[in-house]
Amino acid sequence: MIYLAKYLARSVLVNKMLVNGDMALAHNVVVLDFETTGLSPDNGDRAIEIGAVKIVNGEMVDTFQSLMNPGKKVNTFIEQYTGISNAMLRDAPSCQIVMNQFADFIGDFSLVAHNASFDKKFLDAELDYCQRDYKGQFACSLLLSRRISLDAPNHKLATLVTYHQLPTEGLFHRALADATMTAHLWLYQLALIQQQAPHVELTFDIINRLSRVPKAKINQYLASL
Repeated sequence: MIYLAKYLARSVLVNKMLVNGDMALAHNVVVLDFETTGLSPDNGDRAIEIGAVKIVNGEMVDTFQSLMNPGKKVNTFIEQYTGISNAMLRDAPSCQIVMNQFADFIGDFSLVAHNASFDKKFLDAELDYCQRDYKGQFACSLLLSRRISLDAPNHKLATLVTYHQLPTEGLFHRALADATMTAHLWLYQLALIQQQAPHVELTFDIINRLSRVPKAKINQYLASL
């Protein structure tokens, strides 16, 4: 497990550096990704890996990664899809231990994920198991891409990383690698929006509203900021 006590101490320091107003800004976020036993916690599926990148003032300043033992075996498809085997999970810390640490890592930051509805469901479920919560909002880089990258072949993470020529280690379906690529994508998206609204301080609320604006009215919305 990469995330150790020294990272917790550093994250607490980073969290204290930001005042409440800064937490509302879109370039102060935690970007996360889960690997799981299946598609929905409503079906009894659990998280098996969490990866996250903390962004402060547009810079990646900290990371969190850990496997977690879901208390049951994963099937062969998940092993092949993620590269995470039952042998790797056997000695991993429990979901409760990892998610308690991750709740501390999040602090008051808002959250970003690619296809965020999936990750939010698992985050909510796993934090509920350990009676923890988070205060921030959630944004989706996939929904944002559908508004501002209309010429992309599709809006899968791997496609967008290639299309926008973003940094990649060539590894997908592992949590920290996907979170890191999503973090690069998020910063690229903010830069694109800032080009069209150079005098606007981009808040999380602005980005979330933009993600819901009809595609035909994107330019109108940005001009109104």
